[in-house]
Amino acid sequence: MDRDNSAPIGVFDSGIGGLSVLRHICTHLPNEHLLYFADSGFAPYGGKPREVIVARSLGIAEFLLAQGAKALVVACNTATAASIKALRERYPALPVVGVEPGLKPAAALSKRGKVGVLATERTLASEKFRQLQEQTTATTGVQFLLRACKGLADQVEKGELHSPATMVLLNQYVTPLLQEGADTLVLGCTHYPFVQPAIESLVHQVAGAPVAIVDTGEAVARQLVRQLDQHGLRRFDGGPGSLRAFTTGSQATLSRAFDALLHLRPEVTAIASGASN
Repeated sequence: MDRDNSAPIGVFDSGIGGLSVLRHICTHLPNEHLLYFADSGFAPYGGKPREVIVARSLGIAEFLLAQGAKALVVACNTATAASIKALRERYPALPVVGVEPGLKPAAALSKRGKVGVLATERTLASEKFRQLQEQTTATTGVQFLLRACKGLADQVEKGELHSPATMVLLNQYVTPLLQEGADTLVLGCTHYPFVQPAIESLVHQVAGAPVAIVDTGEAVARQLVRQLDQHGLRRFDGGPGSLRAFTTGSQATLSRAFDALLHLRPEVTAIASGASN
């Protein structure tokens, strides 16, 4: 598969959560052209069957490649866990970077050996996650306390980052982890960094000691840089990169999210929810 280094990078998520990864990509690769695909018309992915998520991911990848993408970033923990293997098998010559919960960096940060993991039910149930958890526990001895945060990604999608309903969910999911002694929290869904300030406020109220919070968005951006360099696909010249976005949901909602969360105003195109199939 021949790709020009001036071609864009495709980034996708079930909704707006992947913007937390995109902001790091923009920082690390300011000269790259970027395409962002929010599958908001089919969100959330967290409670859906694995085969459905794989089908959506393959369809979105096909759409982004049709737009000329030279690399793909699966900016969604649930989609990575379910479909990264299928994507790499279908496109073996294409750089494909996924997201995984930061268990290893969290284990390194933990002083008491207890790490809380906030993620979707699908991520926590995946074989990929179980293997990572077992390997990290075997090498570090750290205990991981898992919480499936049903409904939290939905609150972020709705833009309710500090609403009473969101705080109720965070209290329900985070407080027990702190009470069980977790001194480090892993944000295991790309939506969750947008409620990190609310989590920090809750930690301040509940915990008697500092708690580290791990967001893996920057690690994903660094891995993308390495992959582009390895394949000779990095764009160094030609001025600042551009950004275009697509959504299977509301064009206005995604535009507002870009403006509110990243202070960006890209061209956003709404497409039919079945267009990625």
